[in-house]
Amino acid sequence: MEADQSETRPRPRRGLLRRRTAQDGEPRPARSLAPLRMIFREAARYPARVALAVFALFVTAAATLAIPWRFKAIIDRAFGGDANLEEIAHAFQYLLMIVVVLAIGTAMRFYFVSWLGERVVADIRLKVQRNLLRLAPGFYEENSPKEISSRMTSDTALIEQVVGTTVSVALRNLLTAIGGTAILFYLAPTLTVGLIVGIPLVILPIVYFGRRIRTVSRSSQDRVADVGAMITEVLSAMKIVQAFNQEEREGGRFAEAVERTFATARRRIALRAAMTSIVIMLVFGGITLVMWRGAIAVASGEISGGTIAAFVLTGGLVAGAFGALTEVYGDLLRGAGVASRLEELLAERPDIAPPARPLALPEPPRGSLSFRNVSFRYPTRLDAPALKEFTLEVEPGETVAIVGPSGAGKSTVFQLAERFYDPQAGTIRLDGVPLTSADPADIRRRIALVPQDGVLFSANARDNLRYGAWDASDDAIWEAARAANAEAFLRDLPEGLDTFLGESGTRLSGGQQQRLAIARALLRDAPILLLDEATSALDAESEQLVQQALDRLMRARTTLVIAHRLATVRAADRIVVMDEGRIVEQGTHSQLSEAGGLYARLAALQFASAEAA
Repeated sequence: MEADQSETRPRPRRGLLRRRTAQDGEPRPARSLAPLRMIFREAARYPARVALAVFALFVTAAATLAIPWRFKAIIDRAFGGDANLEEIAHAFQYLLMIVVVLAIGTAMRFYFVSWLGERVVADIRLKVQRNLLRLAPGFYEENSPKEISSRMTSDTALIEQVVGTTVSVALRNLLTAIGGTAILFYLAPTLTVGLIVGIPLVILPIVYFGRRIRTVSRSSQDRVADVGAMITEVLSAMKIVQAFNQEEREGGRFAEAVERTFATARRRIALRAAMTSIVIMLVFGGITLVMWRGAIAVASGEISGGTIAAFVLTGGLVAGAFGALTEVYGDLLRGAGVASRLEELLAERPDIAPPARPLALPEPPRGSLSFRNVSFRYPTRLDAPALKEFTLEVEPGETVAIVGPSGAGKSTVFQLAERFYDPQAGTIRLDGVPLTSADPADIRRRIALVPQDGVLFSANARDNLRYGAWDASDDAIWEAARAANAEAFLRDLPEGLDTFLGESGTRLSGGQQQRLAIARALLRDAPILLLDEATSALDAESEQLVQQALDRLMRARTTLVIAHRLATVRAADRIVVMDEGRIVEQGTHSQLSEAGGLYARLAALQFASAEAA
């Protein structure tokens, strides 16, 4: 087993999430509609809703085409010289019936298509989030969480638009175009041939201007985003802006950004105006020519007045349907690009996963931790080894302090102990079991972490405290809070444990946040405790309270402590001094101070600074 673990493990290619993203952060349109299969697979899980939506689409397309057909009958019968009131009534009653059917069908189509869009988006978000929670932390070092968040929000919103609007519009216009063309050939074959020749003359300018407008619109969105980013940056740093008297300069920068936004918008408006003018001229010019030719045919008795009216109305519907299809195709390609981005997240597999047959950790837990000849490089920094042949044996109940300069590899030891990464060489064992042979979830259940910055969630105090043991009772929560010196300020909160702590716990001071993190670790009641610079950012009073809480937490537990303040690790059973990924010294505080090595130099610098202060 050890020999296998010591081999270098190949890692999959990383950092690929941006390959389907344009430089401006927008998703690239796909080259084909194939990626939309993922969306259709999700929609296919609801066959009844899909069937009702398709039925409603057929009904609305048929009803839309039936209106011009009904106008033919109205004009030919109701407005004929020998028409009676009963025929007129029947003609308009049928038209009203078609309108009622169209209204009901449109409502059905909107409801079921929109329902499918929202449901598919919800299912995709759940699947993506479930997969993201399985991925190791290293994935989020190599791929921007901001980019992933964008995919989970804006990209899924585009998916909703594709399912709930674009596909519906595409199908409806396709049915209208096919059915309308058949009706046109039935009504007037000669005129239909001329209309088919003229339709591209209308569509081509729409496509040409549409592409240019989309490009300028994207540029306009970028300029608006620049304005928003500038506002956020300046307002969040207002103290610095005013302290250095930069109000006028920032106002000038903002004015330039606003003018760039206006210039881009002006180009977009000019293109839209030109496209509208050309399209109106071509559409209404074509209709005029068709009616002119039709009027001649009516005068010669070739067709009826109702036929030419129905032909013009149906022709307008068909031309509009073809024009809409060209626009919709671009939207579908963009939706396919978005689907590809989301499919990448769904296809991502965790590097750290349970083995096929994980070994059970021994019961009861002992709390021993062993590093043997461990070498490790972060995937994003393969040229710089974080640990080199690192060997450390931590006995049950022992308190080991890890010290050394920044970049020595101290935090890497913690990352490997919790199996957020696997080393390229060497083995790490928990209670005698190699970490790679155990389920990562079982490993982490035996470890409690108190991070440097006391990470809290945007929730109430109770949920933050019981994050380490979700089924903990209120009595257990208060007992942990008391041991962490957090009970007093928690009872002073307006709603006690039910008080919302703000975004990332910002309603609490740094010391209070840290004590909550310690209470959370106490509730975890794990045999191994990892303390990562738990008091480095605190004032003297808060540090004293936190240190008292830590002393209680460390009792009868195996503890690894990372500390820059050497005064906090004097009482450790053993101090391990690291430099450039290796252990360079080990011993107690007094032994290392007398040895005159790296620890002695660090201690002399810190204690001399403290005495001078």
